[in-house]
Amino acid sequence: MFTPKYPPQDTAPALTTSAPTAYSPMPYAPAPAPAPTRPTGQLTAGSTLALAAGGGALVLVVGTVLVSMLLAVAITAASVAVCAVTVRSILKSDRR
Repeated sequence: MFTPKYPPQDTAPALTTSAPTAYSPMPYAPAPAPAPTRPTGQLTAGSTLALAAGGGALVLVVGTVLVSMLLAVAITAASVAVCAVTVRSILKSDRR
């Protein structure tokens, strides 16, 4: 049941060998490589300046968003701390 089933040994086709042929150089020159179909972009001074300005603006926008989120978390944490102190004070005064 768990033994592997192997195919019979004589089912493989016979290998035919041919005599090696002598090296013969190509009778023709290889074709030149095709020219690229997509034009390559050239960076000019204006496009470089535009890329730098766009990258700087992106960094400023992302930084502003991240700082705003951090500020929102800090304000929320401070207000939760104030609420916790207030509730603790109310519960402590209620026990007396």
